[in-house]
Amino acid sequence: MTAVLEISGLRKTYRSRKGVRNALDGFDMVVEAGQVHGFLGPNGSGKTTTLRTLLGLIRPNDGRMAILGQEVPRRLPQVAGQVGAIVESPQFFGNFTAKDTLSLLADAGNVNRSRVPAVLDLVGLRDRAGERVKTYSLGMKQRLAVASALLKEPKLLILDEPANGLDPGGIREMRTLMRDLSASGMTVLLSSHILGEIQLICDSVTIISAGRRVTSGSVAEVLASHTSGAVRVRLEQGGDLFGAAQVLREAGAQVTLEADYMVVGNASNPALITRLLAQRGVYVSELTPIAADLEDVFLELTGTAPVEGQNRQVDESALGAGRNGWGQ
Repeated sequence: MTAVLEISGLRKTYRSRKGVRNALDGFDMVVEAGQVHGFLGPNGSGKTTTLRTLLGLIRPNDGRMAILGQEVPRRLPQVAGQVGAIVESPQFFGNFTAKDTLSLLADAGNVNRSRVPAVLDLVGLRDRAGERVKTYSLGMKQRLAVASALLKEPKLLILDEPANGLDPGGIREMRTLMRDLSASGMTVLLSSHILGEIQLICDSVTIISAGRRVTSGSVAEVLASHTSGAVRVRLEQGGDLFGAAQVLREAGAQVTLEADYMVVGNASNPALITRLLAQRGVYVSELTPIAADLEDVFLELTGTAPVEGQNRQVDESALGAGRNGWGQ
């Protein structure tokens, strides 16, 4: 496949009274044509700096960038007309209608105004096009921002948190829109904190942490290269789930009880579970590895603390620490 976006060895440093901070530290990324590519990273990881550097808003210290085969920022004027972007939350004049807003933007970008109804329809704002923007919800303003980025019929669409402020229905509509744009041949670079949506919507991902790429590839490849290390355990009918959990915890396991099963988080040796329980006359009916999802991979690679209430509890210090050799 052809690379629409290429970044190699990108560096950006900032100097302050506290010293030098590396916002980007040799960052690499490749986005192939026709894909929806997820760009993920915790706050302060360098995502927005990368996007702003790509668009010529920040000057890098070192590295190579190319969009549609053209070196940027040197040749950015030659490709700007083929790139649509939303980086951070755009601002609109509240007293203008959505139609007027897009018409003005079309004139400023030398785009035919006939595109305005089409993009309003694409983002689901056709019936609200004549209303003032100040009456719009945050989610509707996000849709208007996406519409403004689509005016030029770009080959590459860069979106920073486009689902911000959307309700579940709006997020679903945004997901459908991204897939439709990709199916039409457009390449979409999508930065988002909604990891479940990224897993559903994207063909490939790049994860950045502390200014460096920590993984990249197709979503399937990234998930396949990481396991959650957890297994779901069900007992034969009548089995004492609470008692079984206690047996495993005494052996060093990290156990989370659910309604009719338990999750063992640090089960590097699942056979030990059945052996320990069988010794107590408790028998297992199901022992199923729990596949890693994108959130698992993200938390593992970026060192970000799990969200409160997360069910899967994996305590690395407990691996191999049990008196029965748990995890060996």
